[in-house]
Amino acid sequence: MNEKKLMNRAADNIRILAASMVEKANSGHPGGAMGGADFVNVLFSEFLVYDPENPRWEGRDRFFLDPGHMSPMLYSTLALTGKFTMEELAQFRQWGSPTPGHPEVDIMRGIENTSGPLGQGHTFAVGAAIAAKFLKARLGHVMDQTIYAYISDGGIQEEISQGAGRLAGHLGLDNLIMFYDSNDIQLSTATDAVTSEDVAKKYEAWHWKVITIDGNDPDAIRTALTEAKAVTGQPTLIIGKTIMGKGARKADDSSYERNCATHGAPLGGDAYINTIKNLGGDPTDPFQIFPEVKELYAKRAEELKKIVAEKYAAKTEWTKANPELAAKLELWFSGKAPKVNWNVIEQKAGDATRSASAKVLGVLATEVENMIVSSADLSNSDKTDGFLKKTHAFTKDDFTGAFLQAGVSELTMACCCLGMALHGGVIAACATFFVFSDYMKPAIRMAALMELPVKFIWTHDAFRVGEDGPTHEPVEQEAQIRLMEKLKNHKGHNSMLVLRPADAEETTVAWKLAMENTSTPTALIFSRQNIANLPAGNDYSQAAKGAYIVAGSDENPDVILVASGSEVSTLEAGAELLRKDGIKIRIVSAPSEGLFRSQSKEYQNSIIPTGAKVFGLTAGLPVNLEGLVGANGKVFGLESFGFSAPYKVLDEKLGFTAQNVYNQVKEMLA
Repeated sequence: MNEKKLMNRAADNIRILAASMVEKANSGHPGGAMGGADFVNVLFSEFLVYDPENPRWEGRDRFFLDPGHMSPMLYSTLALTGKFTMEELAQFRQWGSPTPGHPEVDIMRGIENTSGPLGQGHTFAVGAAIAAKFLKARLGHVMDQTIYAYISDGGIQEEISQGAGRLAGHLGLDNLIMFYDSNDIQLSTATDAVTSEDVAKKYEAWHWKVITIDGNDPDAIRTALTEAKAVTGQPTLIIGKTIMGKGARKADDSSYERNCATHGAPLGGDAYINTIKNLGGDPTDPFQIFPEVKELYAKRAEELKKIVAEKYAAKTEWTKANPELAAKLELWFSGKAPKVNWNVIEQKAGDATRSASAKVLGVLATEVENMIVSSADLSNSDKTDGFLKKTHAFTKDDFTGAFLQAGVSELTMACCCLGMALHGGVIAACATFFVFSDYMKPAIRMAALMELPVKFIWTHDAFRVGEDGPTHEPVEQEAQIRLMEKLKNHKGHNSMLVLRPADAEETTVAWKLAMENTSTPTALIFSRQNIANLPAGNDYSQAAKGAYIVAGSDENPDVILVASGSEVSTLEAGAELLRKDGIKIRIVSAPSEGLFRSQSKEYQNSIIPTGAKVFGLTAGLPVNLEGLVGANGKVFGLESFGFSAPYKVLDEKLGFTAQNVYNQVKEMLA
């Protein structure tokens, strides 16, 4: 069998397995997987460099799949590399199976990212390419790798592709190669029913190298990948004109290709049987790897042993010559929390918590060498410039800095940070105004699903944005983000750590918790305006428990006042008035209900006893505190989107004053 016939045979093997997985599950997307089989076959059998024995090798190439519905293609290809068994493929989309409907990150099995929401997967690849450039600038050739991405028509159409394409081209990410599966068919229409853009010209305008080929021709794919590997100064897009459902045949043996029906449903009945026969498989026993295909991938495994051995030998020599850098590489990829001298941080009393965050970031910039911070064109306002002042932003030819100026593209920025975390070796943080967390929700959810320790920095946390008015005043955002504290990940932990500190000193503790959290994303929610410090003598270390007493620790208080963020200082001002009436007050700062609920029942009851009268104050929706306040209490919060006025006027008009705290508590006690 000549080389091209062998490559076609291997691609057909992938097509058979993919179609059979969907058929057996009676659910899934066979068409795209069948059309893309030729590209992944060439990539995995000839180009992708990885260590089959050590999937976590930090110097490996990485493959990011954007269209997660094409998971049968990925699982089938990985089965050829020995990462999945035929039995596991046959359990596609079933309970407890390692082959779910959309791929979920599993480095040991060769899956670099969870994918599903179109557009995010290839943006993760952009972030990974940035991380690789960042690490290569610090560590040298041991991080000389290629990041591959695979995108479909849907990913190209999703708005995030504009941000990803613009950013990758602007930074000249020549370590990024993306294959565009251009098959002209979507789930419900042909692509020309929804778009007439020239994709090649669009990416060329973003300064990408663009190569257009027959995406089902292994020779053309090989030539394009070879050319792309040699490109410098720009990322490469390979537009592969492929056939949706390649090889599919109807009952009468007529073509079932280029048909929307093959996109998102099993082929079914005689069409499935005819298709498997047409591709050279056995419909009665389709879950097979052809002997010649097994031999092809065994040969690649032997090639990889030699390639990886050379890479490891070079790394050994590098380690001998650079022991300090080698130690850093090992530490950075360990995933352990970095060591930070928190005691050197001196906060200014009464500062805005965004300014207090800037103080922390200034220290992190000098003490955490593998940290990358990004801002969506707001660094001087979200105060990530505290970090930027100690480094410099990435440019096309210089990745020695540690700051990503993402431009006005919050979702792109967030997904790039997820990609950095997926690549490993870096700690990623990104910032914008809290109200614009709305643009980032899809990425936040994926960070939680993949358990990525990205730090989300959100400032201008409440209606005190003031004159900007309700478009910029977050009201429901905190409630939305705090829902993530209630969701459990597959390890049974809260899927996100959410922290809204009460003053400058509590901000330092919040950042410490964020940096020590290596298993989930963290939300850090900071104020625009100055906030009075909590009462003197407060033990801020207790903030690590999620909620703690900051004033009036009477054994039997008449009422417990609870809040997070700037509202805690408003409670303290109101408590002064209540104490004059002889009312015994306890004030609780609760930066994280999720953390608080993870403490012992004894501790929780010592802070907010069961049956106690509790009053909560929140600048967001009342639901933010209802879980802490309970049935015997009352929450005063917002019930509108806000208004445009100076923030002190809004405090007065909306009832966030000491006097209203006094009035509300007196009414509740009465």
